Amino acid sequence: MSDKATLEINGEKYEFPIINGTENEVAIDIKSLRGSTGGVITLDPGYKNTGSCESAITFLDGEKGILRYRGYSIEELAEKASFLEVVFLLIFGELPTQEQLSKFDSDIKAHSVVDDDIKKILDAFPKSAHPMGVLSSLTSALTAFYPSTVDVSSEEEMYKAIVRILAKFPVLVAWTLRKKNGLPLDYGDNKLGYVENLLKMMFKSPSGDYEQNPILVNALDKLLILHADHEQNCSTSTVRIAGSSHAGLFVSLASGISALWGPLHGGANQAVLEMLEAIRADGGDTKKYMAKAKDKNDPFRLMGFGHRVYKNFDPRALIIKKAADEVLADLGIEDPILDIAKGLAKEALEDPYFVERKLYPNVDFYSGIIYRAMGIPVEMFTVMFAMGRLPGWIAQWKEMRTRNEPIGRPRQLYIGETHRDFKSIEKR
Repeated sequence: MSDKATLEINGEKYEFPIINGTENEVAIDIKSLRGSTGGVITLDPGYKNTGSCESAITFLDGEKGILRYRGYSIEELAEKASFLEVVFLLIFGELPTQEQLSKFDSDIKAHSVVDDDIKKILDAFPKSAHPMGVLSSLTSALTAFYPSTVDVSSEEEMYKAIVRILAKFPVLVAWTLRKKNGLPLDYGDNKLGYVENLLKMMFKSPSGDYEQNPILVNALDKLLILHADHEQNCSTSTVRIAGSSHAGLFVSLASGISALWGPLHGGANQAVLEMLEAIRADGGDTKKYMAKAKDKNDPFRLMGFGHRVYKNFDPRALIIKKAADEVLADLGIEDPILDIAKGLAKEALEDPYFVERKLYPNVDFYSGIIYRAMGIPVEMFTVMFAMGRLPGWIAQWKEMRTRNEPIGRPRQLYIGETHRDFKSIEKR
């Protein structure tokens, strides 16, 4: 393959370098396009064919169903690593040694106390506030308590900022849930692991002890790993572009939380449960709704099936389905919503229409089932997504800042009015 790409515009030819990624991906470097052509730009709504950066964090091949963090397959990480190990891997580039992991865990626990004044901010929200709005606000508010700018050239300062947010974010997540449920706010237990502590902070009754369920711990650990990063998606790109202005880590993360909130992104697992609730309210006939999903003239959309990136299968869904089965079997829950979900999944995996179109249950479908079985309210599903995606956002922000990437500034193709003379108000 040539190491140059040639573009011809109005009879003039321009050459641009071709860059090859380590997984044989090919990109045309068009940094000089506008300057060399006298103003020509590319137009790519949604940036579906445009690389905004070079990154060494996550590799995703949607056609082959491949997802790797720093070269490690998602299947192997979900089976053999803990969430905290994956956090370290994503942010610092290598799996930790036992000594590194112990120090990392200890350093996070040392920063786990959230300033009590944050509770006053939380108190100001009504119970009706959506948890994602609350979480975004609380994350941004941390800036007021740690106002000094992080020196990104200092490994010590970067490390302190990273462990600080990793320590405090689970507290904010738990407080957001407890606020919604009308429960008193509390801190966790530093004797527990990262995921165990999160569960205890979320669910401990004020009048009793909290008993850990290893199957729930394992399922949540896997869910967090599977959501930890996903290349340059909407929220990750938002974190990077906010950080490119040299905005701090906390506010950059808050911008990512807001982007994740949308129903086309992190809100997808919430949309799954809302769909299941609607099916139950209409009598729970799954065959009727599968037929509606196949009818091109019917506005009904089957949420949680297929994926805009994975064209054959979602590798994360294959992993989390097993965890979902284990959770439902262990808890022995009788829930018509979960019965409907299992019925839809079975029919979709057997119906030729869905099989041929690769409309398989995706990770959002199974994560919603697990969260409901755990007793997490549907409005909190996206908050749990944010908890998992936190290390990916941090890793992407760190990579972008330490490489000193330029400020994000997309171009546009103007299609509005050309120059017009101003008319005084009496002549309009």
